[in-house]
Amino acid sequence: MEGEMSKNNVLVLILTVLFVGAVSNAFGAGFHIHDQGAKAMGMANAFVAQADDPSALFYNPAGIAFQEGSQISLGVTTIMVPETEFKGSTRLGTTTINNVNEKARGDVFFPPNLYITHSLENVPLSFGIGFNSIYPLAKRWKSTSPFRDEIKEIAIKPFNVQPTVAYRFDKWNLSVAAGIDYTYAMVWLEKSPYMGATGLGDMEIEGDGDGWGYNFGILWKPIKQVSIGAAYRSEIKLDIDGDADFASPLPGMSFSGDASTSITLPDTWSFGIAYKPIERLTLEFDVDRFGWSSYDELKIKFDSRSTLGSQSAAAKDWDDCWAYRFGIQYSVTDNLDIRAGYAYDETPQPEKTVGPELPDADRHNYTVGLGYKVGKATFDVAYMFVDFKDRKVDNHIQTGTYKSEAHLFAANLTYRF
Repeated sequence: MEGEMSKNNVLVLILTVLFVGAVSNAFGAGFHIHDQGAKAMGMANAFVAQADDPSALFYNPAGIAFQEGSQISLGVTTIMVPETEFKGSTRLGTTTINNVNEKARGDVFFPPNLYITHSLENVPLSFGIGFNSIYPLAKRWKSTSPFRDEIKEIAIKPFNVQPTVAYRFDKWNLSVAAGIDYTYAMVWLEKSPYMGATGLGDMEIEGDGDGWGYNFGILWKPIKQVSIGAAYRSEIKLDIDGDADFASPLPGMSFSGDASTSITLPDTWSFGIAYKPIERLTLEFDVDRFGWSSYDELKIKFDSRSTLGSQSAAAKDWDDCWAYRFGIQYSVTDNLDIRAGYAYDETPQPEKTVGPELPDADRHNYTVGLGYKVGKATFDVAYMFVDFKDRKVDNHIQTGTYKSEAHLFAANLTYRF
């Protein structure tokens, strides 16, 4: 009986870890980080219809066709991991612990971005390549917390490469673009799975995986004051291979070997319209759709040496969800721009899968930013406050409320050649 219990706990752990490792908790819908450029972040990432700096490669690659010459933009986003607090009751093994008041340990990580673009002089053709981190994650709870059988620490280091080509139809003031996405992710996790009457075991997971996808965009400027944009990023199937080390207090149940799975990251649609009521003022409204219904089930396979069985599956049943963004920019002078924005992000996670490894919730995002131009260089900075709605949960693991908030700072230096 205890052997079966240990199998189930380890299986659940690996299933959870390998998926969360492939994608990551962030500040867009579900695991998605939408903060991939300081200028856009200052306007709550409402940037699909403007797309007028090199970070357009992420937001709407068609935008690079309206940009002149060669540009390079280097940036970083400082993410202070959500200060998550849980109050309620939770299950540690088969024991219910009441009056729990736990707070996640603080952490900071720094996903970078680099964009390079070049537009030909005599042909309306542009090229670009982007490097960024769309799915990073860091989450830590105390090693003595009542959640330790679910999670003690997760760390994810993802990397995305996007080569792109764009073409501008001057007759219609319209551009189109297409590109390839390559995503690679490294994963690490630690927890103490419950082993029945014998107590807790120790588990560490390390793994990595990669996958390919594609993207395209369109940008139309029907009149001088209005631009309309749309962008799409395809699903990406990640094939994950990892090493699982499990130390069990039960004789014969310790395990070191291979584990593998595959996950399909969601596709995303983005639509935006920008309007300039006066020359120095820009307003933009965007809508994003995230196809998280692709995450309905996760299967794990073990090698022949495993004492944990050959395969298991866990239902997730996530939902498609939406984000709504509004941004504003005002050019105080020819060299100084100030920005602000608001976004509302829906969570795709149903209540039955909410737990300490990812206590996701709907959220309000408030942003401010500014840009300053000096010669051929532009320096952009932005700040975002993420106010997660209280997430009430009542499932087989926990009953209670999660409260979270996060702070993000971004900076980009762009140089035009």
